[in-house]
Amino acid sequence: MSVLILDTHADWYAAQLRAALPGLEFRAAATPQEAIAQGQGARVLVGLGPRLSDDVIAALPDLEWVQALTTGVDNLLASSAMGGQVVLTNCGGFHGPQMSELAILLMLACARRLPKMLNNQRDATWDRWEQPVLQGKTLCVVGLGSIAEYLAHVAGALGMRVTGVSDGRSAAPGFDQIYPRAQITDAAAGADFLVVLVPYAPKTHHIINAQVFQAMPKTAYLINIARGGCVDEAALINALDQGQIAGAGLDVFGVEPLPENSPFWQRDDVIITPHIGGFADIYREQALPILIENMRAYVTGGLSALPNLNLPNLKGAM
Repeated sequence: MSVLILDTHADWYAAQLRAALPGLEFRAAATPQEAIAQGQGARVLVGLGPRLSDDVIAALPDLEWVQALTTGVDNLLASSAMGGQVVLTNCGGFHGPQMSELAILLMLACARRLPKMLNNQRDATWDRWEQPVLQGKTLCVVGLGSIAEYLAHVAGALGMRVTGVSDGRSAAPGFDQIYPRAQITDAAAGADFLVVLVPYAPKTHHIINAQVFQAMPKTAYLINIARGGCVDEAALINALDQGQIAGAGLDVFGVEPLPENSPFWQRDDVIITPHIGGFADIYREQALPILIENMRAYVTGGLSALPNLNLPNLKGAM
């Protein structure tokens, strides 16, 4: 059975997987063009979800399983090339450290006005102002998965009060209070920082909207490290223009890469990062155990042994 790996670190993954699973053949491709050239006969495709394009998938006539190296598989669930016959699995459960550290970074950078400090450094300007601390502030997390639990632990260690918004859980470790989604404006009203971590799906499209911004304190910040579609960006710009909130830290956007003409680029009250929330210098080591576990299940039990995400009843719930 042939496994094709499309990644800039494909050689590393292939070497590690060959050692763990000597019965499989592993091919390494650094670019989509290389993957297409090596696709004949490959039954398994491994790669970062957003990089697995329809062109690559369509070039693999024997494909029966796609293993995404990411948690997000939005493009694959919507892919016309996948079809219902191709099993889809993802990688998750290990993004807590890098996502939480980015959330903390954006909260501190927004509240302490780090861009202004960097501009002052460039201009050799000595300007001091009181620095807000996270201790005693309220962090509200929209979406209560494993990443949210990790973030709650880190925020709690910094002395923050942590609340959450979820329809699936009424209690979770590290959370002082959890609101149902119907009460999201009540949760937002008490937040100094509103962090979006909910998966993107039809029911979470623009879950952060004008009503939420109107409910937030004028001193509060929005931090979106989930998906761009979870936030109504037009409503966010209006909220910033009207002074309804103090600012935003945005890692994800409705259109990526963020277009050069986006109004977010020029705003002093917005900090932009280029969808790096899940990235980490240890990402390969984090993902490898999941790859090995799933491939061992595939070898011993076939496709039916895999946790298939490409099912009609799951597409609306992701």
